[in-house]
Amino acid sequence: MAVQITSDLQENISQFEELFSDCADIKKRKVKVGQKLEKECYIAYIEVAVSSTEWKDSAVGKILQTLRELPEEKLVAYVEQNVEDISDSQPFATIEDAAQGMLTGDVLFFLEGYDRALKIPDKGYPGRGVYETESEKVIRGSNEGFSESIKLNTALIRKRLRSPHVKVKESFTGKRTHTNVDLVYMKDLIYPGMLEEVEKRLGEFEIDGALDSGIIEQLTEKRTYSPFPQFQTTQRPDRAAMAILEGRIVLLSDNSPVALILPATYNTFIQTSDDYYSRWEIASFTRMLRYLASFLAMTFPGLYLAMTNFHTQILPTDLLLSLAAARQGVPFPAVVEIILMEVAFELLREAGVRLPGANGNTIGIVGGLIIGQAAVDANIVSPIVVIVVALTALCSFAVPNEEFATAFRILKFLFILLCGYLGFFGFLVGTLGILIHLSHMESFGIPYLAPFVGADLNGYQDERDTFLRLPLEFLKKRPIYTKEGTRTRLKFRQQGKGK
Repeated sequence: MAVQITSDLQENISQFEELFSDCADIKKRKVKVGQKLEKECYIAYIEVAVSSTEWKDSAVGKILQTLRELPEEKLVAYVEQNVEDISDSQPFATIEDAAQGMLTGDVLFFLEGYDRALKIPDKGYPGRGVYETESEKVIRGSNEGFSESIKLNTALIRKRLRSPHVKVKESFTGKRTHTNVDLVYMKDLIYPGMLEEVEKRLGEFEIDGALDSGIIEQLTEKRTYSPFPQFQTTQRPDRAAMAILEGRIVLLSDNSPVALILPATYNTFIQTSDDYYSRWEIASFTRMLRYLASFLAMTFPGLYLAMTNFHTQILPTDLLLSLAAARQGVPFPAVVEIILMEVAFELLREAGVRLPGANGNTIGIVGGLIIGQAAVDANIVSPIVVIVVALTALCSFAVPNEEFATAFRILKFLFILLCGYLGFFGFLVGTLGILIHLSHMESFGIPYLAPFVGADLNGYQDERDTFLRLPLEFLKKRPIYTKEGTRTRLKFRQQGKGK
């Protein structure tokens, strides 16, 4: 049961200190205020979350200085009428709410005779500033990346979208962590019911703690067992801003530099920020490469097995003889050979991620070269298998979204087994199964394969931004995520320009 704050300061202090007993990092101070210094106030804060031990230049220090200059009988009236506006503070009526306010990294202020506690903003918890993003590298465009501070992340989006229509809706998740979660969206663009659906899913679970946006992502997605993500992730503020301009919603979680974008489709995972900063020819070329890479990252080893084990007649004779000569002395079947090298490469990749700094790059490059060459020299695998595995890895690296690429890395082993034992029939079965699965998937009401399906719902406008990214003058309509009537995003003042 919540404990109400009263006008009795000593009782409030007693209740508060009982709640935070054995907490050495919580600093508490009693300060005399009033012209005769006959009244007391009580200040509590987390040790490293305030700017310094000197209060004179902080909001708290200025309030205390003002209270020392006032008669004792006017202190409570002054606090009630002025302090909230002066310091942008927030009053709390219960000890529990006040404690949660302090745990956001601000200062808690109690005054004798005042039946509220005030949360006075200060610098908050320590955290990183704005750094270059470590993923989603681009050739052209901003290099700013999200940090672990949700307030800084919303500011980075505001910096790019200077419109009053951009709304930030705050909520909390985690019974014990009380993690801030912000939904950022353009009010006049989002589809009716989209925001309500997101809030409904956020309210469907109760968990002890949500320490990263990845936990929220897993708890709110509908198809839990699908390898394909139903949220798009990004660490780039410009990518998040671009999504908001398309009528989508960005979910930010405190303590996480990764934002979630919804809804998401296959096509959005292939797109990158600099697709729209570069000329359409190179953007279209690289996008087609990514689509091809996403397909080969999943099927290339399986296709190799199907051709060499079952359908050798489709290969030129010289190539077939060369492959046969390369496999002379290899003791394992081709399926085992491929699986061994794929597992070895996945181990190298995982080791490279876990090792710090330059050591990770070293193990990835040197380890791959040494193990590959040693395996060939020892006749454990054939040289062509090393080439197939290396090209498959390059294809997975070319997929711009790491979570999306992970789906193809997992499904790759399914195709190896199907094609290794059924040939092209296994390839067709696997491909058909994946297409059926993707056709049944949706993300917050949007088909996962849009705009390849349902393109007519937006007048086939979305098809101009798929395999090919047509010139910007052709992309005058927002995607289908935007509500009807607000899909025009580009107009030309000169008549006749644009298509």
